[in-house]
Amino acid sequence: MDKKLIYIADDEINICNIIKSFLIKDGFDVETFNDGHSILEAFNKKQADMLVLDIMMPEIDGYAICSLIRLKSNIPIIFVSAKDTESDKIAGLKLGGDDYLTKPFSPLELIARINSIFRRIKLDKAPINSNQIVKISDVLINLNTKQVTISGKIINLTVMELSLLYYLINNKNRAVSRSELLDKVWGFENKVETRATDDMIKRIRKKLSDVGSELKIDTIWGFGFTIKNEEWYYEKKYNKMENF
Repeated sequence: MDKKLIYIADDEINICNIIKSFLIKDGFDVETFNDGHSILEAFNKKQADMLVLDIMMPEIDGYAICSLIRLKSNIPIIFVSAKDTESDKIAGLKLGGDDYLTKPFSPLELIARINSIFRRIKLDKAPINSNQIVKISDVLINLNTKQVTISGKIINLTVMELSLLYYLINNKNRAVSRSELLDKVWGFENKVETRATDDMIKRIRKKLSDVGSELKIDTIWGFGFTIKNEEWYYEKKYNKMENF
């Protein structure tokens, strides 16, 4: 099995070295960079399997790197930054980040999140026996090609966005808790303090809205999220009344 290659970009050399040592012990190949230009240059020569990006870096910041990478690749991107406001995190995730850790953080937590994303990618690449097309409202998901179309328009979802959307669709008309999403989509079996679910939901909603989709992801305050299949709801309601 080939080792996964991870690029780390942070202008704090000590942080790069600490993260690198932990990841190497966990079986990853790692290259480190201390500015945005050098990691972009390396990525253009050889694509990594994942990026771990600081936001505040010289020459090109992490936000800009993420935006440029997303023009040509959906590889996982995790932000690690001292910028800890809600708007900072939402900005990073809206640009295409798959997760966001605030400094200081535990290297072991970062490794857990990295491994959970790679596990999800592996599951998504598992062979599918038939040409499975999932349809709800105006959204079509081709599980073979991992392509999402809305009224014929392709929308660009990251691996984690697609996994999250598909999990909610597959559990439509049911309230899905944040902890369940962290477990089933991110792979965190224990409680982890992260707003990854809320931030990614906001990003998916925006992408749906940008192409005029009718599909709605409802928030259940204090619990989680749900997608309602209105056709299913009315059909069940109608049948119940008719039987009565």
